[in-house]
Amino acid sequence: MSTSAPSHAKIALVTGASSGIGRHAAIRIAARGARVVATYSANPDGAAETVATIESAGGEAVARQLDVGRSETFDAFVADLADEIEARWQRTSIDYLVNNAGFSQAAMVGDVTEELFDGLQRVLLKGPFFLTQKLLPLLADGGAIVNTTSSSALGNGADAGYAVYASMKGGLAVLTRYLAKELSPRGIRVNAVAPGPTRTRLGGDAFERMPEVIPPLVARTALGRLGEGDDVGKAIASLLSDEWGWVTGEQIAVTGGFDL
Repeated sequence: MSTSAPSHAKIALVTGASSGIGRHAAIRIAARGARVVATYSANPDGAAETVATIESAGGEAVARQLDVGRSETFDAFVADLADEIEARWQRTSIDYLVNNAGFSQAAMVGDVTEELFDGLQRVLLKGPFFLTQKLLPLLADGGAIVNTTSSSALGNGADAGYAVYASMKGGLAVLTRYLAKELSPRGIRVNAVAPGPTRTRLGGDAFERMPEVIPPLVARTALGRLGEGDDVGKAIASLLSDEWGWVTGEQIAVTGGFDL
């Protein structure tokens, strides 16, 4: 079935859409009729594959390079984005923002370097904060934002080695609530999804490199399997939609019942 976008179609910006959760979110958002701007940092081939998948189903998408850890590039990116959507789709605003791009690196507190701390902070918290700030003039009233946090920040358990990662994701969860409050006069909803263990490229393809870690995680998951990118992608696409039009400021666990 074709997903060709009508002339009045919504536009979504999805960061980190070259693989994993971001790719699946982009594909699912497009399947609901929106046009998609899919960003990538260092994986242009992956972003091209995301775009090709959307287009093969009759949707519309374009890939753009963006390193969310380099906030000094955001002004230029937003200006380029504005030019792109006006030239391509005759629009002067976007409707949806998915702050998804990220990376993970485990280290015990005693081994955390300032370089690692700052790197995670730039990508997982500072980047989404200032990218959202720069995009506010371009975000249409009545739109929606979804931030990708993590089950590591939900407070129902802690795995050693993820203190910095979880702290930054916890900060993003708090930011979600404050954005929801501040943007509510414009009718912009802001929510977060908190994935549990999910088969993505995070941690340098950790599940591919260390398959032995999967069974213990599955044993802690009520629904009895590892999460897939599409499990979370579907949730993100749904949260953006009017189906969730009376929900804002929430963090939704998308974990299959991890650590219930």
